[in-house]
Amino acid sequence: MAVTTKILPQLYRFCFLMTGDAGKAQTAFQDTVRDASLRTDADEPPPDRLWFFREARERCISVTEEGIQAEPGMLEEVDPSPDAPAQIATLTPEQLVVWISAAPEPQRSALAFFYLDEFTLPELLSLLDMKAGELSDLICSGRRQFQSWLDSTTGYYGGEAHHAG
Repeated sequence: MAVTTKILPQLYRFCFLMTGDAGKAQTAFQDTVRDASLRTDADEPPPDRLWFFREARERCISVTEEGIQAEPGMLEEVDPSPDAPAQIATLTPEQLVVWISAAPEPQRSALAFFYLDEFTLPELLSLLDMKAGELSDLICSGRRQFQSWLDSTTGYYGGEAHHAG
């Protein structure tokens, strides 16, 4: 299972982005790795690294089904700002995780996979079982929603970031 050791850090990051909760991420991550180990012991090893991410996605969706769910189209969208890179630079990784994990499916999965910067376009489309136009719409909409969220939590005026609150 050499492929496993190379992808483990990204697999856990993906689980964390999807769930926004270290405990839930750990559960999904460990269950995925355990299943891969059992398959390997039964001489049916996972066919490729994408298998790990597909399985982890299903587990993450399952462990986050309880509680309040985000609804598609409920977030305000604004055009990306030229100040966005400076606004993003002020965020902690935890803030980004909270935002991505709060997105509705399948946008949450698309954003998490995209953010990892681990996959080619054909791999992304395969993982998400969608067409390029659908993925583009989800990413573009997510980007505009993210900008709205950035503007409401982190203002950027005159070369300085200002946090709301």
